[in-house]
Amino acid sequence: MAAALSAFPRAASRFAPCGRRPNFRALCAAAAAAEAPKRRLVLYTKPGCCLCDGLKEKLHAASLLAGTPYSLASLELQERDITTNPEWERLYQYEIPVLAKVLPDGTEEILPRLSPRLSVELIQKKIYSVFDQ
Repeated sequence: MAAALSAFPRAASRFAPCGRRPNFRALCAAAAAAEAPKRRLVLYTKPGCCLCDGLKEKLHAASLLAGTPYSLASLELQERDITTNPEWERLYQYEIPVLAKVLPDGTEEILPRLSPRLSVELIQKKIYSVFDQ
């Protein structure tokens, strides 16, 4: 058994460029990331909106928060300034900040408003639950 295990790295190094051994941990992580569905959110906002700025800060903090089962590390957040698009401005001018989940077909599902008083941990949990359905 020991001979079989010791032969594996040498055999794997034959397939690596320049005689280097492949980083199996990196390969496994890349494969897992490729299989995991992308989790994407859109935040509709505008300059000078203090509620928008507060939510942006909390979303950023929630994405960095580690050590919880509700990790948002793979979350992709896109900010859209409603003043750059007349349609967005018409739809969301009295509603911002508006958070939307991007569905697999590219359409968006508007999420319920998050209270500015929520803790970062609760925001993380609520966002996670949207993608865990």
